[in-house]
Amino acid sequence: MQISEELRRRFADAERVLVLTGAGVSAESGVPTFRGGGNTAVWKGMRFDVISSAEMVARDLPAVWEWFDHRRNFMDSILPNPAHYEIARWQERFPQLTLATQNIDGLHQKAGSREVIELHGNATYAACLDCRRRYELEWVREIFAVDERLALCTGCGGMIKTATISFGQSMPEAEMQRAQEVTLAADLFIVLGSSLVVYPAAGFPIMAKRNGSRLAIVNREPTEQDELADIVINAEIGATMSRAVGVN
Repeated sequence: MQISEELRRRFADAERVLVLTGAGVSAESGVPTFRGGGNTAVWKGMRFDVISSAEMVARDLPAVWEWFDHRRNFMDSILPNPAHYEIARWQERFPQLTLATQNIDGLHQKAGSREVIELHGNATYAACLDCRRRYELEWVREIFAVDERLALCTGCGGMIKTATISFGQSMPEAEMQRAQEVTLAADLFIVLGSSLVVYPAAGFPIMAKRNGSRLAIVNREPTEQDELADIVINAEIGATMSRAVGVN
């Protein structure tokens, strides 16, 4: 495909690459997307952006934990797909490639990616809401199994939830700062599997383009930023990038 050849050329010429991945990448592993409907978009009559909101965390944290356990039940067995493994191989070949993701499933790390900038956090472990100390989910689940008792931070006594960014919660400062730095340094910005409607993450491709970076968008469906991009490919992500980048 001619457009893949153009992307291959852009990739070969680039010195500093930033890859931003969204739900479309994990969807190819079978991870249901929030906006895709089904049994993950609604929980006991509440939309996902309500049950996982900062307001709900403050009002009914046990319900939030129950919802995340429900979602984890069918995510535990899901494995990385060719797109995840392809990106991990890119990092081995191109030292100046940085990966940022909107996904919270940890599949990039399972595939071997390192130093992933997680813009929306990670659902595979928990953290204290106050001091951010990390906790493994199994420990929290064991305590919660006893009369839905919530685990408290052993360091500061704060409440614990999955290490994800809830709707209405402030974005992680360190991760956002790092993402902005690499965005402004990139000469090639590649968007993989993101609809580019969730901000502030969706603002990074615009920032990169305005700073002189080339912009490539690979997504199954068109996005609102396609007109800004130098390259747009609407196709399966893993197979497309394998052909375009040619990392073996």
